[in-house]
Amino acid sequence: MKVIAVNRSASFEYFIQEKYEAGIVLEGAEVKSLRAGKASIGESFCEVRGGEIYIKNMHIALYDKSGAFSTRDSRKDRKLLLHRAEIFKIVGKVNERGFTLVPLKIYFKDALVKVEVALCKGKHAYDKKQSIKERDLKREMDRSASSY
Repeated sequence: MKVIAVNRSASFEYFIQEKYEAGIVLEGAEVKSLRAGKASIGESFCEVRGGEIYIKNMHIALYDKSGAFSTRDSRKDRKLLLHRAEIFKIVGKVNERGFTLVPLKIYFKDALVKVEVALCKGKHAYDKKQSIKERDLKREMDRSASSY
């Protein structure tokens, strides 16, 4: 499994409840650009439209050797491929309980591009402060342990 891009801010901004592995609809030049590692999901999010889930604002750089076929938008909406039961479960939670669907990482699984998405609840400011405090404490513990 080769990881292409990771959304590092997701674990800081949200409480992650459930994770799902989804396929993604891409074109050939986009896959080649992903193989080169030219993608970003830092500011991307997922949206439910017509019973299907789309990832929005995900940046895949235009492949420089594709010539005239690279006129596509690098931040277009891309469809995620999930089982219908998973989509129904996600839609139910997003609509009624205040959950949101956030992409966590993009990776290659064998020859296929996969996106790990998670059902998340937003953190409050005091939760974020607690996360920072725990991270700093862990970092300090690691420093003191490595100095011996």
